[in-house]
Amino acid sequence: MGRVKANKNFYAAVLAGGVGSRFWPLSRAQAPKQVLKVVGPESLLRSTIGRLAPLIAPERIFIVTGAAQADLIREHLTYEGRSFSPGYIIEPMGRNTAPAIALAAFTLYKKDPDAIMAVLPSDHVIGDPGGFRRTLGAAFKAASDGHLVTFGIVPTGPETAYGYIKAQGRAVKKIDGERVLRVVRFVEKPNLKRARGYLKTGGYLWNSGIFVWKAARIIEEIKLHLPALYKALKGIKNSAGAARAFASMTPVSIDRGILEKADDVVVIPASFKWSDMGSWTVFSKLLPSDKRGNIIKGRTVDIDSSDSIILGGERVLATIGLKGMIVVDTPDATLICPKGRAQEVTDIVAVLKKKGYSEHREHPTVKRPWGSYTVLEEGPSYKIKKIIVEPGRRLSLQSHKLRSEHWVVIVGSARVRRGEEVVEIGVNQSTYIPRGVKHRLENPGAGPLEIIEVQNGEYVQEDDIERFDDDFKRG
Repeated sequence: MGRVKANKNFYAAVLAGGVGSRFWPLSRAQAPKQVLKVVGPESLLRSTIGRLAPLIAPERIFIVTGAAQADLIREHLTYEGRSFSPGYIIEPMGRNTAPAIALAAFTLYKKDPDAIMAVLPSDHVIGDPGGFRRTLGAAFKAASDGHLVTFGIVPTGPETAYGYIKAQGRAVKKIDGERVLRVVRFVEKPNLKRARGYLKTGGYLWNSGIFVWKAARIIEEIKLHLPALYKALKGIKNSAGAARAFASMTPVSIDRGILEKADDVVVIPASFKWSDMGSWTVFSKLLPSDKRGNIIKGRTVDIDSSDSIILGGERVLATIGLKGMIVVDTPDATLICPKGRAQEVTDIVAVLKKKGYSEHREHPTVKRPWGSYTVLEEGPSYKIKKIIVEPGRRLSLQSHKLRSEHWVVIVGSARVRRGEEVVEIGVNQSTYIPRGVKHRLENPGAGPLEIIEVQNGEYVQEDDIERFDDDFKRG
């Protein structure tokens, strides 16, 4: 059989609704894990999309995410005003993977009743994109024959952070050199003793969470095994109906809700290098360590530490005699914990939310398609920012109901629209934007524009904004 080529019926649903709270303080609600450059020069999400080419055309790649994150991801995937990925499937709220995948399947089926969809998490690191595409091509062929296909990763050790798949030893078929095996059962994340037993017994694979199937076929299985979910999604007419439907859904994973019950589920053992970015300890597998087993990055000074992950930022981070520890420093928050308790970082985020601390939500410096802003100081009725606008870029035409703004130029020259007035202001000049007035900031120069913005008002958060025109097509 020849290699699979791009096909008009091939689609991808990239699951990007999570925040990645186990990667706090690097990952925040306004800077989720999938948009960060955790490993390598590109973000996890851009890498996920990029390795699909040329097997899946860009116009048939869809991002499945929540409403709160959709604008963030659109901004992240925007280049010069054009979206890197044109398709978005919006979940009204998170209800685990079965509802998210079901929503994607219904959406794609309406577009193309012959759609064959790959379901891909956005937070995987894959070291062999060519090998991944070979396996994905074989999976599309298997799915064309009606199978529900999953990728199983050949284990390299007794891992307890992943679920496992028990597969039959004899291949159902071979496609382009890839073995297609019948799934015997799915197994939840084991303890260390059981994981060692799986490796000793053989025939077990890590469950990657990557799936390929016909949209029509998975919808049939949803109707059979999750009839309430099927009924709720089939009856959706608009966004309000989707919100009501998701609010009534019981959260359930695709593995437990469908795959553990369905017939004709197959797995393709994938031998390419793969990691699920589940917690800070994964860095020990992805990055080279020193002779004492440490992974040390950033402006750091260490003496006599061992088996530790020490990630510094712009300020100096000094450590002495650590053993099996994780230290992650950012401008506004520092994490220190034993490697064995890395999964509990998500509990820290929950406490931050409960206490009302903003450090779970965003970094002091926030990237935007026009540049960035850094929060310098904030109080109950004011916020001070440093705003950088890239050459030739401009912010949206906008207004604020609850705050006024005062801008002082410190580098470059700004073109400012304030109501019907357009003025240019230079270094050490300023302008005042009253609340409710339409305004726009633009950098007409060849170098960066930097301003200091002082906000005053009863509410100074980012959601107090009404956009009237935007080069980056944000809502």
